[in-house]
Amino acid sequence: MTVALWCVLIAIFLPYLCTVIAKIGGRFGLRDNHDPRDFLESLDGFARRAHWAQLNSFEVTPAFAAAVIVAHLAGNAELVTINVLSVLFITSRLLYIICYLADWATLRSLVWFVGMGLIASFFFVSI
Repeated sequence: MTVALWCVLIAIFLPYLCTVIAKIGGRFGLRDNHDPRDFLESLDGFARRAHWAQLNSFEVTPAFAAAVIVAHLAGNAELVTINVLSVLFITSRLLYIICYLADWATLRSLVWFVGMGLIASFFFVSI
């Protein structure tokens, strides 16, 4: 299995890291799981930003996974290039989460654009 495919697995689990941060950082700490969606929507501050980072991570992961798969299937890109782009994407997502939690809105948006550019790069290197 390639580094890029391992990065897809990491990307799949990153939203759940944000979920744990949101639940622990909530008003009352960890809550029972009878109504977790309502609980997450009721958060504010740091915990709410962790929840929003979780939602964004769920949104972007399918695009990243598809880009990695397309790059592998196209066969035109060097494997090392695909692997490097994947590691850079995971790095950008970690930075994105940090920026979201720290409430650095402008930097967060810039990091988001970098991540989206990295996703597009998989297609360009596969041409």
